[in-house]
Amino acid sequence: MCSSYCLPDATFSSQTSALADISSLDAYCEWMKSLLLIIPDGQYEVKFFAKDEARNSVAGYGVLRGTHTGEGGPVAPTGKTLVADFVYHMDFEDGLIKHTTKIWNDTISLQQLGWA
Repeated sequence: MCSSYCLPDATFSSQTSALADISSLDAYCEWMKSLLLIIPDGQYEVKFFAKDEARNSVAGYGVLRGTHTGEGGPVAPTGKTLVADFVYHMDFEDGLIKHTTKIWNDTISLQQLGWA
């Protein structure tokens, strides 16, 4: 899914329970694709984006909003709305993403959706 933007072996990390078993960027992209089936009206709002040339990296802050109306979650659709702040930090190599770190409070997000 992200092959045109990242290295084939791009890695992923996040200090969250929801993403604890995900270590490749490709697997994370697939996880997000699945989440947007559960939250079909999901929309991102980018609030901040910066490039650090010396470290060959970028960081972005945004908000994901959406309502759990789709099937496939851990419970039947709750109709509850998610408003989740998140930050991505991406390291680059040869113009492609080498590693992505996501900073996100998954506990709050799961509570908002009525999953926890």
